[in-house]
Amino acid sequence: MTTLQQFRVHLKPGKVYRREELQAFSPSVDRVLKNLLEDRLLEKAGAGLYYRPKKSVFGATPPGEHELVGAFLKDKDYLLVSPNLYNSLGVGTTQFYNTTIVYNRKRHGQFTLAGKRFDFRMKPRFPKTLSEEFLLVDLMNNLSFLSEDRELVSERAKRRAASLNRDRLLKVARAYGKVGTRRFFEKLLAK
Repeated sequence: MTTLQQFRVHLKPGKVYRREELQAFSPSVDRVLKNLLEDRLLEKAGAGLYYRPKKSVFGATPPGEHELVGAFLKDKDYLLVSPNLYNSLGVGTTQFYNTTIVYNRKRHGQFTLAGKRFDFRMKPRFPKTLSEEFLLVDLMNNLSFLSEDRELVSERAKRRAASLNRDRLLKVARAYGKVGTRRFFEKLLAK
């Protein structure tokens, strides 16, 4: 079996590979990668990252965000937050954003992976999963970065906070909120 044939057998559609993982299949990995990229069996996702596209009725599709971010970080300890999720809170956000925020403990900065933009932010703490309380706290943390009427969103955030579990929201605000966000919710939820 040739080296190219070995790669074709081992590369799974939708999976992301780091260059160092592919070195196990060939001592001349760069030459093989060049051929695989020319044959469109692999696509480049970023520096040292490659993926095998999945085939769909619409053509070749890139891997999912979790697959990309996990391979990029070499870690599963992160949280993806799309600012588009703020729209589901009903606080007056209507913009659509093409960047996904990645809370993690390893990388900081903006990166494009497989044509998708990610804003990696190093944080000492973040929850394992999203909740409405965390989304509301995160909205207030990021309010200055959003293309929205900040006053209107703040007022609606106060009303939305009243419909959530007070103790849980206060706990989330204290755990994950910036100083201004913590004060906002502590003042709002004071008994």
